[in-house]
Order: sequence, then C-alpha cells, then structure tokens
Amino acid sequence: MKIDDEKGMFELYSGFIDNFNMILATDFYQLTMGAAYYQYNLEHGVKEEDDIATFELFIRKLPRNRNYLIFAGLEQAVHYLLNAKFSENIIEFLRKKPVFKNIDPSFFDDYLHKFKFKIDMWAMKEGNFFFPNEPILRIQGPIFHAQMAETYLLNVINFQTLIASKASRVRATAPDKILLEFGTRRSHSPLAGVYAARASYIAGFNGTSNVIADLELGINSTGTMAHSFVQKFDDELESFKSYYKIYDENSIFLIDTYDTERGAEISSEFGNKIRGVRIDSGDLIEHAKKVRKILDGNGCEKVLIVASSDLNEYKIKKIIDENAPIDAFGVGTELATSRDDPTISGVYKLIEYNGTPKIKISEEKITYPGKKQIYRFFDKDGIFKEDILSLENEPSPSNSEALLIPIMKNGKLITELPKIDDIQKFYTGNIKRLPKEYMKLEEIDIFKLKISEELQNLTDSLKQKRS
Repeated sequence: MKIDDEKGMFELYSGFIDNFNMILATDFYQLTMGAAYYQYNLEHGVKEEDDIATFELFIRKLPRNRNYLIFAGLEQAVHYLLNAKFSENIIEFLRKKPVFKNIDPSFFDDYLHKFKFKIDMWAMKEGNFFFPNEPILRIQGPIFHAQMAETYLLNVINFQTLIASKASRVRATAPDKILLEFGTRRSHSPLAGVYAARASYIAGFNGTSNVIADLELGINSTGTMAHSFVQKFDDELESFKSYYKIYDENSIFLIDTYDTERGAEISSEFGNKIRGVRIDSGDLIEHAKKVRKILDGNGCEKVLIVASSDLNEYKIKKIIDENAPIDAFGVGTELATSRDDPTISGVYKLIEYNGTPKIKISEEKITYPGKKQIYRFFDKDGIFKEDILSLENEPSPSNSEALLIPIMKNGKLITELPKIDDIQKFYTGNIKRLPKEYMKLEEIDIFKLKISEELQNLTDSLKQKRS
C-alpha cells in the first residue's frame, strides 16, 4: 500500500486478477520453460510454426466417494486464451528477474510485446459427465503458447469441475427440492465464491447468495435475513413486521434466533402472505416437522420451509429419508469447498510434439500418448453404456458420440459458447443418461475405461522404447 499525499488517501494493491495481469496467474516455471524454448529456437533457427506441442487435460482419479465427474470451467478457460497478454509493466518486471539474464533481449523487446495465444482447442461440452483418464480438454499450438496455458486452465477447470461434481451429488439426492448455493463467505477467495456459484448452477442448483454471479452470469441471487436483523429489534415480531413492510410476499423469516417453534408461531401471524421461513440451527428434522405443524395449524400451508446449517448430500439424504417437510436447502461451506474431498487430480500433459506421440512413464502415472478422442456409447434406451479412448485418427466407431469438439482455432473462437442456462439444460438432460448406480453416495468400482487396440499398441511400443 502507498499513501497519496495530495489526497491523503491510501492506494491499495489488492492482487486482483484482471485482463491486464492474468497472464501471470501462472507458475513461474512456465515462464522459465517458455523463455528457454524461445532461446533454444533462436539459437537453432527453429520457427515457431515448426515447434508445435499438444497437451491434454484430464483427471487421474476420482475424489473420495465419487463415481463420476461433471466438466465445468470451459468459458473461463476460453476467456483467458482470448484475452491474456503481456503488458509493458509485466514485461519490465520479467526483464529484471535475474534468472533471465541469459535470455536474448528480443524475447522481451519483441516477442512478449506481440504475444497472443495462437491456440487450437478441443473440449467436452460443459455439464457433461466424464471419468478418470479421459481428456476433457486438448490444447495445441506453439510450445511456448501451449505451455503458458497450463496453470490457469488447471486452476479454473479443476475447481469448477470439483464443485460441479459435488453439486451434482446434492441435486441427485434432492431432485425435487429448491437448492441454493450459500457458500461465498466460506469459499477460499471472493473469485472462488463466484466460480462455486457458476459450477453449482451448471449442476442443477436454482440460485445463489453471490451477487456478482447474478450481475455477471445471470444466476439469480437470493437470500433471507441474518440473526443480526432480528437481534436489532427488542421484539422478534417487530423485526418480522419491519422486514415484511419492505419485502411483502418475498419475505422469508429466519425463525431460530431465539426459539424456533416460537418463531414459527410469530411468523404465522402473516398467514400465507410471506414466502417462507428459514431454520439455520439445531435438529433440522425435528424442527421442520414441528414448524410445519404450527404453520399448517394456523392456515399457512403455502409457506415454505428453508433449511441451512452446514448441509451436504449425506445430511440432505437423511432429511429426505425421514420425510422432514423441508422445501428448500441452502448449501454453503460443504459445497463451495467440497469439504469431504477438496482437491481434484487434474493434470495437463504433453502427448504429442510436432506430430510425434509422447509418453510419460513414472510408476503408476502413465499418460496415454498421441491425440485422442473419447467415444461414448449408449444402450437402446439412451442410457450410458461405455466410453472408448481412441487415437484421433482412428475411424469413428459406429453408433457412438465423439465427446471432444473444436472450440478454438489459431487463437480464435470458432464455436459459439452456450449461455449458462443452456449449459444447465444440457446437464439436466445428459445426467439422466447416467445409470442410477453411478449416483450412489458411496464409492463403487463400476466404470472401466476401454482403450482401443491401436492406442494400447502405441502405448506399449513407446513404453518398451523407454524401458
């Protein structure tokens, strides 16, 4: 921070990532490798168009108790590739780093000034279900470009895929309930809160508490009141009257500030004029049953009951199994952090260089070489049957669906990205094609990725050369 003496104000540097500096939202070794690629090519007379690399992004294994994943984050990945560039101040910052002392000045004076991602991209549709070792994104372009994309793409896609997959489990558990994402205050950053709202909406949630997600993404923001609003007034009824006077039929009263059942009795004075009541503590099952009885007994049959308080798919399943009369769930911390398993093993691996397949071998971490396509098969009823991973140049199997589609060519968008409501609609229809056993909350060993014979032969051949 610094002080502006004329204005007597602080100028704060918040570390906000925007179009002017997001190129540096990366690991430093991407830059050292990139500069080394440039220096090598300069010294050996290699043109950038003759230095083409292909990378694939995939998940090595499922998080705990997951049987499938939901792809999310493509729109932000595309935004990065279309807009990230090296500004003058960034170039000067890098030039002064001692590690770059042996890099030719033309790297800073010319190359970085003109840099713009010249990337070809193929990707799954957002909202699609997928499994480990299936490429969900493929990037091809000059190796400096393809290398620089790695960290940002992994960050965005790993997180949104993780949250969308968690949200999908919640939605599968409560298919007929209103689900609201309430996790911003517990998310790992303000931006993570926005991305959590987006990912959960893709996977079928109805709304969010995050207002930026409403303004920028069109996801309806919603909320009730906090206990502080009730506490401000000497009388609980007075707080409800004050709120109702402003928000009338949109009012949802928080009734557990003092005594939940007493709060329900007070809320009943408003009849069916309010939208609902919210319970945020205690035994939600018992409270909901008592509150519903109080409301119905006072002619408030249309008033909804909303529940929150550290909910997840397991707690919601228990609530539903015990027939608790809860109409809507606000799911926060457990969703926005994927608390039961907050990481995902997404990786970005080189699989081809200048048309030559490449392989990585290190104990159990084998990366299938070459550009690949995933073909999905469904049974006669349209239900998922199996996936086959094949080399891209293999003939397409009959009666299959290719999952990777072209998105960008030479740094330009060639496929119109769908609006978020259309992504949600795709997810909602597509997830119905996944067999019910995959939707179980416990982990089951059911999916086996089929590898084409040609891909397996190539893999074995490259492994033998490296052994």
